[in-house]
Amino acid sequence: MTKGEASKRDREKLRKPQSRNETRLRELVIETALSMSRSGLSPCRSGNVSCRFEDGMLITPTGLAYEDLGAKDIVFVAGDGSVPGKQKKPSSEWHFHLSAYAARPDMNAVVHTHSLHAVVLACAGRAIPAFHYMVTVAGGDDIPVVPYATFGTPELAEHVARGLQDRKACLMAHHGAIALGETLPKALELAHEVEVLAEQYYKLLLLGPPELLSDSEMARVIEKFKSYGQNAQS
Repeated sequence: MTKGEASKRDREKLRKPQSRNETRLRELVIETALSMSRSGLSPCRSGNVSCRFEDGMLITPTGLAYEDLGAKDIVFVAGDGSVPGKQKKPSSEWHFHLSAYAARPDMNAVVHTHSLHAVVLACAGRAIPAFHYMVTVAGGDDIPVVPYATFGTPELAEHVARGLQDRKACLMAHHGAIALGETLPKALELAHEVEVLAEQYYKLLLLGPPELLSDSEMARVIEKFKSYGQNAQS
């Protein structure tokens, strides 16, 4: 065996699941993608899911039905954007997944959806404002909409990184929604929350211009959420 062949073999070995933890994370990515799709958050093959792993991430592959995925099909993308070893092609949106992790080192999972009402608002260029106190689940007093850029481009990734600097969710103009979480279940739960809020806001707009909560009230709610639930900040 030549030195080059040995080096190639070693690179390919790197992308076989190295531990039970990696295998379980791959399985969780698939479970999250299936739940996202089956719940209607992202019909058919639309949307994508990833989780932080090592210096990069594990992400759903492009163009494959979620029902057909096995753990080995989930793609490891390194922090520099490279895809080492023999793997499937990653989701075309891998750029903005990596940019989200770079912008939010405290977050470990990304769920991107094409959910109905979030897409409607995104296509209208409408952020979700402080019409309801639950908007603060995304980390601030609104859920912003970032500018449009062609899918799968570094330009879109830059927009997403800016939109998520101080938020855990945002809309992408003429595209869809992104939700972050410390874990995959939390990211998926937030994606559902964003869609519910988008639907509520859309229906509220049908009645006329909505009344919004004040900045001071939203700030108060944000503080109250810090001491709410079983995982309250001490």
